[in-house]
Amino acid sequence: MKIFKFGGASTKDAESVKNVVSVIAQTGEKDLVIIISAMGKTTNALEEVVQAYFSETGDVKNALHSVYDFHYKILTGLFSATSHPAFAELDKTFKELKRFLETNKSKNHAFVYDQVVSFGEIISSKIVSAYFSENGIKNTWLDVRQCIKTDANYRDANVAWEKTQKKISDKVSPKGITVTQGFLGAEDSNNFTTTLGREGSDYTAAIFAYCLNAENVTIWKDVPGVLNADPRYFTQTQLLNHISYREAIELAFYGASVIHPKTLQPLQRKEIPLFVKSFLNPTAPGTCVGKGVTLDPQTSCFILKKGLVLISLSSLDFSFMMEDNIGDVFKWLHKYKMKVEMIQNSAISFSVCVNDKFNNLEELLAKLREKFSVKWNENVTLYTIRHFNPAEVKTLAENKNVLLKQESKETVQLVIKE
Repeated sequence: MKIFKFGGASTKDAESVKNVVSVIAQTGEKDLVIIISAMGKTTNALEEVVQAYFSETGDVKNALHSVYDFHYKILTGLFSATSHPAFAELDKTFKELKRFLETNKSKNHAFVYDQVVSFGEIISSKIVSAYFSENGIKNTWLDVRQCIKTDANYRDANVAWEKTQKKISDKVSPKGITVTQGFLGAEDSNNFTTTLGREGSDYTAAIFAYCLNAENVTIWKDVPGVLNADPRYFTQTQLLNHISYREAIELAFYGASVIHPKTLQPLQRKEIPLFVKSFLNPTAPGTCVGKGVTLDPQTSCFILKKGLVLISLSSLDFSFMMEDNIGDVFKWLHKYKMKVEMIQNSAISFSVCVNDKFNNLEELLAKLREKFSVKWNENVTLYTIRHFNPAEVKTLAENKNVLLKQESKETVQLVIKE
């Protein structure tokens, strides 16, 4: 048994879905669990539906219509007649989504978000499964929410591993092809849909691999594999042939976008190799993450995160920033769901670079002002260089407003106001 995961870029239109069939044919694999993400930018489009739902001036009907039209167009590119059952299935699924929006009473944004955004994966996996069947690829469509059980931490749910292990073992055949969804789970107590965090489909693949003792996992991307830098921001990039689990976890922790931070731990525990390959060139070796050499080739790795907030604190009476003060800061960072990207402290100051992905910045700042003198910079960029050399750091910082710098033996980080 092997695990394949196809992201949104690999199913963004009808031609891309056809290419997924080509990838399956070229690899020749027969026993697979195939994890499907939402198509193209569907998650973003469904986030707009959620935004419209909570806005007094929002137009939910039009936001939904654009999502429906996007998928309907893909269906017309895949199936010759609108009488194909996939069209009726699309209509049925959208009726379920509309029914939820019409009958929901909850004002919990994270809860509503998970119930709505999850439809992206449900729709995409049904379309892919139907197209597989149309092309002679026998497969079983599986609702992943029957398998992955979680707590009620909506938008970033934690997996109940023991129950998930049993469900996956019971429901997934070790033979043949199973098509299911990434990113999703279900709250164990009442089966409400949960999500595993943005880009959580990679994590889904690792969960299935762990529970099924899979031979390996392959994540199919629109890049040749894991590169040493994001080609959208860096002109010269290099393919990494092999990365150790430890190094990959470090890169993921600092924000490397190719691998989800949670993905690697379950794979490492059972030493299951992870391959990152291009769906445009399926026979190329790509990148292997596994046991062995730390990094091949040995080169600097550049990671950047945009849109962060740098918060700088000092005590109101200029006393030391000791454990009790810092403890309060971390308690509030946790309460307001801030993702901490970098910290630095001195005798009388403490700086933290955070990702305000739940839009709780104003509430956090108000709480911090009760105890500290607070300064902050929004929309900063965090650059991280692993295995750096001084010349690279100097070039990166040249003509930039560096707000904070932190350096260790292997890693340097720069907070820059662009």
